[in-house]
Amino acid sequence: MTESQGAYSPQQHSYSAPVNPEWPPPPPYEPPTATMPAPEPGPAPRRKRTRGPMGLLAAVAIVAAAVGGGTAYAFQELTGKDTVASTGTTTTVVPSSKKGDVAAIAAAVSPSVVEIQATLGSGSSTGSGVVITGGGEIVTNNHVVSGATSVKVRTSDGESYTAEIVGTDSSKDLALIKLKGASGLKAASLGDSSGVQVGDSVVAIGSPEGLTGTVTSGIVSALARDVTVSTDENQGQNQGGDGQWPFQFGGRQFNGDTGSSTTTYKAIQTDASLNPGNSGGALIDASGHIIGINSAMYSSSSQSSSSSDAGSIGLGFAIPVNTVKSDLAKLRAGSTS
Repeated sequence: MTESQGAYSPQQHSYSAPVNPEWPPPPPYEPPTATMPAPEPGPAPRRKRTRGPMGLLAAVAIVAAAVGGGTAYAFQELTGKDTVASTGTTTTVVPSSKKGDVAAIAAAVSPSVVEIQATLGSGSSTGSGVVITGGGEIVTNNHVVSGATSVKVRTSDGESYTAEIVGTDSSKDLALIKLKGASGLKAASLGDSSGVQVGDSVVAIGSPEGLTGTVTSGIVSALARDVTVSTDENQGQNQGGDGQWPFQFGGRQFNGDTGSSTTTYKAIQTDASLNPGNSGGALIDASGHIIGINSAMYSSSSQSSSSSDAGSIGLGFAIPVNTVKSDLAKLRAGSTS
């Protein structure tokens, strides 16, 4: 009632004793009701003005929370725009009560991870990819599709699509492909790799050896590893095109000869099991955000001599998702570097 008292205070003062003696005394009777209406409606407009901004602010807060709360994909579907579902680490992909639950993460993110089959002049390559827009934009490794004459994609629900290569960046081992005739796909939520710490729990999803939707888990075992990869076309599809990527670390070569043309990037190291075919798949944090694109795995020289013997020993590497996000404009513009 403080507001109402303030509204009527002028009326109360009009009956008080005059401050200046030259003022006439107040009338000895109550003013006619006909002269009173002016003060009466005062409180109502003031209350409306008070509630109005609060209501508006509440509406704005709800909209901001919706956009900032991980509904970029829903916004894309409503507006028809191919918008990347990029978000900060506060976005809820899995319920907070299920944070770190591998089953919950797999259920939420698996629909956003696909299997890629690339036909090459010298064979084929099997890899994985991450859906970043509902219209079918997919990020993968450059070495999965480099030199491909055709690209086929299979989604987690078994649907098959033909894809075209939109752009490639061999210096970062990234590529962007686009499915033909796709719509309504579930886009992954791209997180923030700058906040990743050693020891964080992670989940990897991909198609090792063509086993679509395989889920493994582990931790981030190191950060900012200098991984050197080949930029030579078709160099990555060694041993019959199994999608296993040759790379160098510490002056040594793994999984094949990288050739003379190479590039080096800072990678996230993980002990989550990665195998041939995981290349281009998702490395996911405990909240369901994509924090990296799996790109290389260690296998000993004896293992790499035969793809059937190659397997994970807990040393895998992923391209940080912030590198992916910073490269998207270049890839969408049709880069072929």
